[in-house]
Amino acid sequence: MFNLEQFIAKYVTKRPESMFLKDIENNRKVLKEKIEGKSVLVIGGAGSIGSSFIKAVLPFKPSSLVVADTNENTLAELTRDLRSTKDMYMPEEYITYPMDFASPVFKKMFIRHKGFDIVGNFSAHKHVRSEKDIYSVEALLQNNILHAKELLDLLAQFPPEEYFCVSTDKAANPVNIMGASKRIMEDLIFSYSDKFPVKTARFANVAFSNGSLPFGFLERIKKQQPLSAPSDVLRYFVSPEESGQICMLSCMLGENRAIFFPKLEEAQMMTFDAIGTKLLEEHGYEVLMCDSDEEAIEKAQALKEGSRVYPVHYAVSDTSGEKAFEEFVTESETADMNRFSSLGVITGKAIPNQEKLEAFLEQLQNVFEKDETSKEEVVDMIKEYLPNFEHIETGRSLDSKM
Repeated sequence: MFNLEQFIAKYVTKRPESMFLKDIENNRKVLKEKIEGKSVLVIGGAGSIGSSFIKAVLPFKPSSLVVADTNENTLAELTRDLRSTKDMYMPEEYITYPMDFASPVFKKMFIRHKGFDIVGNFSAHKHVRSEKDIYSVEALLQNNILHAKELLDLLAQFPPEEYFCVSTDKAANPVNIMGASKRIMEDLIFSYSDKFPVKTARFANVAFSNGSLPFGFLERIKKQQPLSAPSDVLRYFVSPEESGQICMLSCMLGENRAIFFPKLEEAQMMTFDAIGTKLLEEHGYEVLMCDSDEEAIEKAQALKEGSRVYPVHYAVSDTSGEKAFEEFVTESETADMNRFSSLGVITGKAIPNQEKLEAFLEQLQNVFEKDETSKEEVVDMIKEYLPNFEHIETGRSLDSKM
């Protein structure tokens, strides 16, 4: 029987166990002191990374856990998963709320609880495909920046002991609007660092996370549909378990304005087509290379008749915002590579220029209040704020491909 965790360990991360176990063990006493008996709020906690963060935190016995997520189905599954796991510690106060963190009812709930000791925010647009047009661009920037500011204003009323939110490796020298939004989000949270401690992490793709291309491979195989993937895009990967652990370590052990990232070597990078091929082989298929999506779709009909030859279409990436490689640290940043065994920490980040940041946020709000605006106008605004933003625009979205 196919075991996804074993597949990830063997072929994707190529690690038999989490790369962060040593750092967790070395800091177990501090982690216990930081978490035990504390109230925890996890926003977007039913997603891949948020739920993994919860599983990393619970063994240290917080007094309460509140989870807010817009997807009530995944919230229900999170609860079933946690309560069905052997030896999983569950605090007496465990509450799930199917709600948007930017909604009035979330604010009511938060004020009723008078804030929380530890807050993790995992509610973000994370896909490069989210810049296909001006409407998707606005939704992305509203969620990742403007609504995030509203949350920070709310937190300032009841300052947490620790605040964490997820950044991305794509925030380092961004080439897409999603990565740029996360880089601006870093400035945004750092602008509140005089009110409460803020930390973040840039980390690699989470192998087989919800909505990811490898996750889509599993869905295609289940439905006997062809696989499609870029053949030239190199990515770092961490396991779902590791994704939660790096966030937990950053949240609890990071200094104010710290950015954590995993110590990964270039040799550990993978291409998506390599993952797709290994996955098919593990399922007992022979891979058939096709020259187009259409050819692959046509030849996939034989799968329904019992064929063990699986059609795929692998090609060079030609969609907007795709970066050929991943990086965690820019030339202008300083990283401490010695404090942790498996983690680097970007240190010395200053509080950003408040006047410049506030002017950008106001400009962003104003442009979305207009009846007509364009993606190009928004890109130009971001370039003005982030001079190193080199947007890759091909005129083609991922939604135009399988």
